[in-house]
Amino acid sequence: MQVADFVVRLSSRSKALLGTLVLLTSVYSGTASAQGTEPIWPTAQWQTSTPEEQGMDSAALAKLVASGIPRSFDSLLVTRHGRIVLDAYYAPYTADMPHVINSSTKAVVATLLAMAYKDGLLDRLDRPMLDFFSDRDVANLDERKKAITVQQLLNMTSGLEWDEGYVGGREQSLRDMGASSNWVQFILDRPMAHAPGEVFYYDSGGSHLLSAIVARITGKSTADYAQEKLFGPLGIAQPFWRRDPQKLPIGGFGLAMRPRDMAKIGYLYLRNGEWAGKQLLPADFLVAVNHATVNMNARFEPGLRYANQFWAIPDKPVFMTVGYHCQVIMVLREQDIVAVMTATNFCPFRKLADEISAAVKSESALPADAAAAEELAKLVADVSMEKPTSVGATPATASAISGKTYKLSDNASGIKTLTLFLADENPRYVVETSAGDPARRRLDGPIGLDGLYRKSPPGILGVRAAKGTWQNERTFVIDLQYVGGGDAWTWTLTFDGDKIALRGKARDGREESAEGAVGG
Repeated sequence: MQVADFVVRLSSRSKALLGTLVLLTSVYSGTASAQGTEPIWPTAQWQTSTPEEQGMDSAALAKLVASGIPRSFDSLLVTRHGRIVLDAYYAPYTADMPHVINSSTKAVVATLLAMAYKDGLLDRLDRPMLDFFSDRDVANLDERKKAITVQQLLNMTSGLEWDEGYVGGREQSLRDMGASSNWVQFILDRPMAHAPGEVFYYDSGGSHLLSAIVARITGKSTADYAQEKLFGPLGIAQPFWRRDPQKLPIGGFGLAMRPRDMAKIGYLYLRNGEWAGKQLLPADFLVAVNHATVNMNARFEPGLRYANQFWAIPDKPVFMTVGYHCQVIMVLREQDIVAVMTATNFCPFRKLADEISAAVKSESALPADAAAAEELAKLVADVSMEKPTSVGATPATASAISGKTYKLSDNASGIKTLTLFLADENPRYVVETSAGDPARRRLDGPIGLDGLYRKSPPGILGVRAAKGTWQNERTFVIDLQYVGGGDAWTWTLTFDGDKIALRGKARDGREESAEGAVGG
């Protein structure tokens, strides 16, 4: 029997005894600091320390920072014994910017469900899922669907048919859900592919149902409950959280958080669900996370296991939240470490865990290493400074097209018009789109012509950074990225009199094209 299945059947008395056991074993698992002091609670702000004071090697951490460059990191943060020992931000990303955490959102929603469970708003984790949707007519209803439990949603073993590209599909279910007018209903109506509990399959739809269940049992918006029970107590400012068409905070993705706040979520789990002397999470939920047993059947890493919306590498032992393109909160219990990575590309979890662990040299303070500390500080400063790219000579075309509005043919990106102001003192672009999201209908921002990005003011979609260069007399190339959002495009604009040809390629390989002319 799996641990996750066992613990949900414990009696209330057994749960209390298990909770005591978890807390008593915290010293063995590394959650008590090496100095034997009381835990530090970074509610107001994190304390900082040199790596050596916490038994870590600055030279090893410097190598880790350097490795973040080819890995397309936006940030890298490491805490040990409750203090930050490494806090690096890779330009053009900066510490004050929220970062889209993608599927790490799932672990936050699971945490909220665990809190409601601890407070008695959910009587048991093996409660049938459909108990919370009895007011809905559900399609494809059979005995298998009736048997799906909340625990199986948490473990992604519901058996619902779902294509999210986990084993090479087209992410069709995500596309179809996004196009539907009612996401919760769309997910509930999915046919069954397997019996519940039979097989793991990555399913953001099930995570969205967990958000709906949190809202149902608490009588509050998932975001409001999070602010009251999680973000507020941990000292996290209320983050931006995308909603579905019914305004339900999305359970599978959609949160944007700063790395230092992400680390607080990990620290809550490192400290056995305790924060500032108050137990926020139930013992059986924590045991399942710490001893994940659900085989993820991951071709890229056969050793991965899953429990309660957390990933795990049991032989390390490490557990973590994971968001698309390496939005990771990693907990290394035996070393008393929380590490946070944000990036714009995938990353090797096992190798990162090894590299972080290798920086630990002692359970007590090491002698100061001024040379290594200076090298680490220089490297952290260096990656935070943007390096200019080369720019071409500015042709007469720049003045000729400046201020003119080009109307474009129908295109997948929904770009309707484009105006460039390249002869102005402060160069900028204005794009009008047909996007359903009002925040995307008009994009107005600065553009750097000197090889350096210029950033737009922060918005609900984050910060846009843009720079451009002339390849030749007729061709202007724009590098546009959503800093902290992971999306980036290279747009090649070719001008021919009053006509324009636009070609775009995204970092993930998507391509767009359109033709247009001044005034249409």
